Amino acid sequence: MIWANLLHLSYNFWLDRIVPEYQDTLSHLTAQPYLRCDKNLWNDVTNRMSEIGMNMLVIDVGDAIQFSSHPEIAVEGAWTIPQLKEELSRLRDLGLEPIPKLNFSTAHDVWLKEYSRMVSTPTYYKVCRDLITETAELFDGPRVFHLGMDEETAAHQAQYAYAVMRQHELWWHDLFLLTDAVDAAGSRPWIWSDYIWHHQEEFLQKMPQRILQSNWYYGNRFSNFPADDLQKIYVNAYDLLNQHQYDQIPTGSNWNNDINFVETIKYCIEHISPDRLQGFLMAPWARTEETVRDKHMAALEQVREAMQVYESKVE
Repeated sequence: MIWANLLHLSYNFWLDRIVPEYQDTLSHLTAQPYLRCDKNLWNDVTNRMSEIGMNMLVIDVGDAIQFSSHPEIAVEGAWTIPQLKEELSRLRDLGLEPIPKLNFSTAHDVWLKEYSRMVSTPTYYKVCRDLITETAELFDGPRVFHLGMDEETAAHQAQYAYAVMRQHELWWHDLFLLTDAVDAAGSRPWIWSDYIWHHQEEFLQKMPQRILQSNWYYGNRFSNFPADDLQKIYVNAYDLLNQHQYDQIPTGSNWNNDINFVETIKYCIEHISPDRLQGFLMAPWARTEETVRDKHMAALEQVREAMQVYESKVE
């Protein structure tokens, strides 16, 4: 059973501009030209993960590595390849399987720098393949590789300076190109599953079962939804994916409440077949900086509690 945590080496995947009305509360969402990752906090989070028995770290790589293939995307202070290799070794010694994540959704690809404005062009495709190939090599052939692909809608980019979205056959074309690159690198593609929320029939018809699915839901209600509540669609996606025999790693968070992760585990134990339930992923969505240390540590305590709940219910 996978017990994973998402930790950001790169945090450049939201806004590409300063939004005045967000300055007081959400200024950290604006991409920055420098690395935002405090190594002491990183070490404390990963050490605590090991202590409580977690076994996988999903690393949001983005522009935080000095790639050999495309050094031009690296931010100031990005880790060198030797630094990354040393850290991957330390993580494995802790019993944590390091898994790379590169989010290629157009809503979360500001980390790609100039290439984020070349979406679906030959240059873009080459860069994506290069980065997937090199990242898989750096991670020594990870068994899974997270490609993101969430929230690619106009609404999610309403505050962006540059907004673009793929849809219909182009979205599928690019998804398959990216997953083929992961296949070629010897890993299993892994994506966020929210495309199913508003494209259910199309998703179930076209999405290959070889692609590992992470539906995500961060609310505190799992039943008795009010009429026309969109949260019902989000939660029901766990059931739909199970009915159509997709492997799943459900994702919860302490993004906006303190009960979601445990409640996610309770719900998914009851609604996902054991042979399809690969594990669970905690996604705090907090940058790896000391100012939000408490958020990270609280997330891990919720995972610890959830692990106990899981053990008590499956025995």
